[in-house]
Amino acid sequence: MSGLPLLSLAVWTPIFSGLIVLFFGADRNSPLARKLALFGALAGLFGTLPLYAGFDTATPAMQFVERLPWIRRFDVDYHLGVDGISMLFIILNSFITVIVVLAGWKVIESKVAQYNAAFLIMSGLLNGIFAALDGMLFYIFFEASLIPLYLIIGVWGGPRRVYAAFKFFLFTLMGSLLLLVSLIYLYLDSGSFAILDWQRMPIPLETQKWIFLAFLAAFAVKVPMWPVHTWLPDAHVEAPTGGSIVLAAIALKLGAYGFVRFSLPIAPDASHAFSGLILALSLIAVIYIGFVALAQEDMKKLVAYSSIAHMGFVTLGFFLFSALSVEGALVQMISHGFVAGAMFYCIGVMYDRVHSRQIADYGGVVNTMPKFAAFFMLFAMANAGLPATSGFVGEFMVILSSVKFNLWVGFAAASTMILGAAYTLWMYKRVVFGAVGNHHVAGLSDVTGREFLVLALLAAGVLGMGLYPQAFTEIMHSSVDELLRHVSVSKIQ
Repeated sequence: MSGLPLLSLAVWTPIFSGLIVLFFGADRNSPLARKLALFGALAGLFGTLPLYAGFDTATPAMQFVERLPWIRRFDVDYHLGVDGISMLFIILNSFITVIVVLAGWKVIESKVAQYNAAFLIMSGLLNGIFAALDGMLFYIFFEASLIPLYLIIGVWGGPRRVYAAFKFFLFTLMGSLLLLVSLIYLYLDSGSFAILDWQRMPIPLETQKWIFLAFLAAFAVKVPMWPVHTWLPDAHVEAPTGGSIVLAAIALKLGAYGFVRFSLPIAPDASHAFSGLILALSLIAVIYIGFVALAQEDMKKLVAYSSIAHMGFVTLGFFLFSALSVEGALVQMISHGFVAGAMFYCIGVMYDRVHSRQIADYGGVVNTMPKFAAFFMLFAMANAGLPATSGFVGEFMVILSSVKFNLWVGFAAASTMILGAAYTLWMYKRVVFGAVGNHHVAGLSDVTGREFLVLALLAAGVLGMGLYPQAFTEIMHSSVDELLRHVSVSKIQ
């Protein structure tokens, strides 16, 4: 396996699978399109597992490195590699792609081939983002990944899908333009597009600040951080179930990943200088957005705001600059992929039957869908941070680091335990418990075999990470220590 270009396989297997689905799976042959898409998604997932099996946890160096000259005139290379930070996200993304293909198996009835192909191609592009070690290659993957998600929302979304798709595209594109300017500046200053070279070059503090702010504009929108978060609830509400799952589980991680790959190691002095601002914005996301989630009547909007609050924990952890907090933030990112993806899938299962996301249109679902209610309870508890679920691990690590940093910051961060339980369990109580609410709920059927499989796979991720987080954290240790070494060394000329 060591001789195989595993990262290229992770990037290009789903992309070529998507093209094959487009070519052979026309609308008149939807069953073939679904089978080809599932085969391509599984091939992509199994192709990434050797990354975990062959990963050396003792070294912070990039592994499985591939480097070929691409645009020689500008020293742009096809340069891929992973460390303990990026490798887990490639596996998570490939796993979520399988979930998305299964989730849309019977739900999507028009343009089936195009729908599945969009997800497969996006999966490869997202893997490219996490594996890219060349700044221009990263930017190309970063921008190209917008296109499939834009089409997924705009073509298969709800009544206001065009508005939501444009808002999503414009918000993210505007921030990305400043990212491009920063990458070009770093290239002109260093003569290289290699991200690792940028992390080693000395940069004056004032220049670092401008670079940091440009990175912040690009990555804060993707997280999304308050106050540039307003595109996310609209995108989630209008997106099909598969689109919401990928958006929450993977796409939101791109901004947070940008902070650890670019902002912290390239502009460490500026990161310390602006850490107070980032901590304040993160705590606003945790507390204020938590209260906003409490007021929602649409289940998708509630979980969308919940995602913003949980991602606030991620940026909080990064800018506390301790190994425990950074690892906690990374664990929270992966956990959120399982939990938020599962929550949106559960909402999609109910929407497919009742065609409503309004909490008031439900009640007593446990009486007609007991298996579904049990899974939904597990994911709701994980969303609220229940111990032994993945949702607890990252939050606990970040809260512990926050208390060590400052008692009041820790107190503010810990409020998410109360707010998360309030909005999640309040929604669950009104939807699932009590007497049967209406004839729509009375006519519900419990989960099918395919739905049970999807829920069981997501439950395995939530419980596996909650009960044995070491399988994830041991991968990160060396890379996080190396990141903090970069952050602790001044780069001022």
